[in-house]
Amino acid sequence: MTKLAIAAALALAASPAVAQDLYATFDTTAGKIGVKLLPGEAPKTVANFVDLAQGKKEWTDPKTGLKVKTPLYDNTLFHRVISGFMIQGGDPLTQGAQIGASSSSQGRPFGSGGPGYKFENEIPKPPAKTFEKPCVLAMANSGADTNGSQFFITEGYGRTVSQLEPTSCVDAKGGVCGYTRFGQGVCGCDLVAEIAGKGTSKVRLNKVVITTTPPTCK
Repeated sequence: MTKLAIAAALALAASPAVAQDLYATFDTTAGKIGVKLLPGEAPKTVANFVDLAQGKKEWTDPKTGLKVKTPLYDNTLFHRVISGFMIQGGDPLTQGAQIGASSSSQGRPFGSGGPGYKFENEIPKPPAKTFEKPCVLAMANSGADTNGSQFFITEGYGRTVSQLEPTSCVDAKGGVCGYTRFGQGVCGCDLVAEIAGKGTSKVRLNKVVITTTPPTCK
């Protein structure tokens, strides 16, 4: 091998690997919604979501109190929907629940469950805007740095979701409160309005499929 070829080979070996695109397909009883994940913007959030979806991360089942390592999102419900605004899911309390139910068999209301841990926001500082397009995938929370497993997908955008945009605050570690955006819809986004229109807990999330190729939602 010539000196030039050796130098070229060494340069190639030293160059950083190109990160693959990541996609999530929400396979629901109403159809499929495809989302491109945004690890460059929210790396911890994307990693958490992917690992929970694939059963690679341990979480605590709120129904039993036991630690498990199974796909959290399989067979859950969109337990909170607001027409014209968003659909919310990812509560493990809804896993296996009947369509139309509002609480677990133990009486815990849907929306109060999580994976047994919380992690911090990954939100850009204002005046950044993160909800200027429809079909944004973001983490639901109950305050600063309380992300877990619950997520929502927006239907509207602009003024419809202006209350979701980043705001400065002293409660969050990063000094910004709001909702961490970690994905943008690429197909099937018309289903967000359809799911919201059906009402609370009327659509089941069969599973979340993670791929490195763009999904098809037909």
